[in-house]
Amino acid sequence: MEDLSSVERRASRIKLLLMDCDGVLTDGRLWLLENGDEHKSFNTHDGLGLNLLHRAGLKSGIISGRSSQAVIRRASELGMEFVRQGDPDKLEAFEQVLQQAEVDENEVAFVGDDLTDIPLMQRAELAVAVADAVAEARSVAHYVTRAEGGRGAVREVIELILKSQGHWNDLIDEYLK
Repeated sequence: MEDLSSVERRASRIKLLLMDCDGVLTDGRLWLLENGDEHKSFNTHDGLGLNLLHRAGLKSGIISGRSSQAVIRRASELGMEFVRQGDPDKLEAFEQVLQQAEVDENEVAFVGDDLTDIPLMQRAELAVAVADAVAEARSVAHYVTRAEGGRGAVREVIELILKSQGHWNDLIDEYLK
């Protein structure tokens, strides 16, 4: 993990925030229903954070090895532009999203929690592991959140990025009046 000033320098360059879903936007638990559906639990603080990120002109997306209608719905509700699910090669999906978003690796943050996220974290300008990520993911991260996945970790990353870019105070002014 890097010192905070180095992390803030990295965060100041971010234009696209990408993340895994299970274990990052959710706490990683899945409720598999008899009818074949599944339930996931999302944190509302992360949702408002993504709204603020988009209002600052930054983009976001999900790259997940699993496929879920709940992820499509939540990403749509939050205005997440890039959603890739069920890709056996997450690195290929990462490269395709960067091309679609017209950004390069030094403008991307990636938030992960498990082994399959490490290759993407190693490519991103700002690699973030959630607090309860596996040790291997934490070891390659520039920043490890205080919050666990599904418990405000994404919001923490968004606040770091927006504060590093000088957007935070303007975005929250309307809530403080």
